[in-house]
Amino acid sequence: MRVSLKGVHSAHATLADGTKIVYWYAWRGGPRIYGEPGTPEFMASYNAAVAQRVPSPEGRMQSLMDWFQTTGEFRTLRERTKTDYVKQISLIEQEFATFPIKALAARETRGVFKDWRDKLALKSVRQADYAWTVLARILSVAKDRGRIMVNPCERGGRLYNATRVDSIWSIDDEAAFLQHAPTHLHLALLLALWTGQRQGDLLRLTWSAYDGKHIRLRQSKSMRRDARRVVRVKVPVGAPLKVALDEAAKTKQSPVILLTSESKPWTPDGFRASWGKACKKAGIEDVTFNDLRGTAVTRLALVGCTEAEIAAITGHSIRDVRSILDAHYLHRDQALAETAIPKLEIGYAERIGAAKSGTESTK
Repeated sequence: MRVSLKGVHSAHATLADGTKIVYWYAWRGGPRIYGEPGTPEFMASYNAAVAQRVPSPEGRMQSLMDWFQTTGEFRTLRERTKTDYVKQISLIEQEFATFPIKALAARETRGVFKDWRDKLALKSVRQADYAWTVLARILSVAKDRGRIMVNPCERGGRLYNATRVDSIWSIDDEAAFLQHAPTHLHLALLLALWTGQRQGDLLRLTWSAYDGKHIRLRQSKSMRRDARRVVRVKVPVGAPLKVALDEAAKTKQSPVILLTSESKPWTPDGFRASWGKACKKAGIEDVTFNDLRGTAVTRLALVGCTEAEIAAITGHSIRDVRSILDAHYLHRDQALAETAIPKLEIGYAERIGAAKSGTESTK
């Protein structure tokens, strides 16, 4: 007989070898349930978890966090984002499950929350920021829906402020990677450098998107936590990339272009781990796969492409292209300095020549 268990939550995952598995939890953010659904082991694990759970009293933060996970703002998140949020909510619960909701309006509460973030930052600044972001989001939704009057986490800023000013791939980095990294990762490098697309979009890219001259794809760009912007791009394929794609197409074993050494589609975590190992083997430091997108923008600018031309290829907005060029990659690029002075010399000589011609004509 099959019994319906209230609140049981499942999370789907794909292992590095492509195996799909399901993890079960007594409730969203709750303890893990072991065994297969319907088995005695599963029922015993579920009952043990429920027996230990203490109902969250109204007026405490725990009830607010439980409520948030039933809202549309949470339900419309991507599955991966939901999973990440649940992890952060579990972290928040450890510290503030019994925190009185009424105390949110107290002047010192913001300081209490920031002290907690500082404590988390001793282990990981980025994770501390993420936990703060989730807490602020919960309180923002609660305030918007009239459950609380004050959100003490509004405009809390970030602790992590790393810039990517110097984080672009050099020609030497590219050559070192192609020389030392496993061959099944070479195409990923070329696709990123010659299209300027995001890791997630490239890992999902299929052969049907390539017609021999162009790559057509739909970008999925997060604009806010609960909304997405879909951008369609048609990228002309440069000669080096075309050679690599045409060669790979001869032995393709999957609808997906980028594959593991075992000819299986990548998982995001598996790709990041393999990419990191490959960079370490090649002696490449201080740049990541994500920096290839900015590198593509930079290289296009250095050969004279306009902001509009760059945006048409990478899918950025023109404002984002300008932001990358102005603030993150180009203002220290020596290549620009080397080309700028000769341009100034030519312009100066033309002005001097025009001035002399004008003087002579008046004599």
